[in-house]
Amino acid sequence: MWNRLFGPVRTYIAKMLPEVVFVLGAPGAGKGTQCTFISKEFGFIHLSAGDLLREERQRPGSEYGEMIEEKIRNGEIVPVEVTCSLIHKAMEKSGKSRFLIDGFPRNKDNLEGWERVMSDKTKLLFVLFFECSRDLCTDRCLGRGAAGSGRSDDNIESLKKRFNTYLNDTMPIIDHYDKQGLVCRVNAEVSPQEVFADVEKCFTALGIQSIDK
Repeated sequence: MWNRLFGPVRTYIAKMLPEVVFVLGAPGAGKGTQCTFISKEFGFIHLSAGDLLREERQRPGSEYGEMIEEKIRNGEIVPVEVTCSLIHKAMEKSGKSRFLIDGFPRNKDNLEGWERVMSDKTKLLFVLFFECSRDLCTDRCLGRGAAGSGRSDDNIESLKKRFNTYLNDTMPIIDHYDKQGLVCRVNAEVSPQEVFADVEKCFTALGIQSIDK
């Protein structure tokens, strides 16, 4: 009887959960650029795990600031509890229901932490994965740094560490979601407009329409 009474309620609550797309790819693959396009076209709120950590690092009086700076500079991953907390606060603050989470989860600890803390608070739609060669990504990051990105990790030494972290820790996350049929792979070595043409297909395949329609 309880299942009959409350089953529809549970279904309704599930439908109301914030919807999430994880956006992953190597440093310099163009995640931020594509998230801007996606936000404009489909109305998703772009939350960059890296940007949230950098903002927290610079926030006066932050208890995590020094630790975050050291981790970012060394190409290491910030403890998942800190990152999940910042993401959750940003989601609540936005008041919206659809989110791109850029650069997360980046390792097994991130994945387990998200599933432990956030899986019952959100609905994962899919993982958007940008594929791009190491050489091209490195050139993009160094060019970004030379243009004044202000990022302490846009340098060759930090990039080497970040790529090692990406290959060793993030690629297994892609494999994990691939086995569940949740990964949409996009070639990120072409122009931003060509990349976005493929990105659009990932969203429209789920019936997600442009906010202009």
